[in-house]
Amino acid sequence: MKAVIQRVSSCSVTIDHKVVADIQKGLLVLVGFEDADDKEDINWLTAKIANLRIFGDENEVMNLSLKEVEGDMIIVSQFTLHASTKKGNRPSYLKASKTNIAIPLYESFIQQMETELGRKVQTGQFGADMKVALLNDGPVTIIIDTKNKE
Repeated sequence: MKAVIQRVSSCSVTIDHKVVADIQKGLLVLVGFEDADDKEDINWLTAKIANLRIFGDENEVMNLSLKEVEGDMIIVSQFTLHASTKKGNRPSYLKASKTNIAIPLYESFIQQMETELGRKVQTGQFGADMKVALLNDGPVTIIIDTKNKE
């Protein structure tokens, strides 16, 4: 499982000209799944993201987590995170899970994140053509791969 976490001042997701998610201070989490991902990966990654100390404290030092600043979150499924660009110029997505595996993982990820945060999160729509608008705060962008926990 791979995730791109962006600290945002604002973020929205639009599908078919309709805003389906809209937050202010918080995190945009782009997450991609592969067949080898399981509940252990989901639990580890959601805990890691919920507790990442990437928000400024009173001295503007990145010392606070999303939980501590009571920020919001949007989760967007993103199979292209598993793109392989090793050969040629057309990315291969062979490592990305097919829909029948990815949707249950995505739904479980959302559920576990809500448990970690103790509140609802907003989401995009799996498989939809989404327009994601964000104001990256910092900018702070972090990439995490559950297959590389070092």
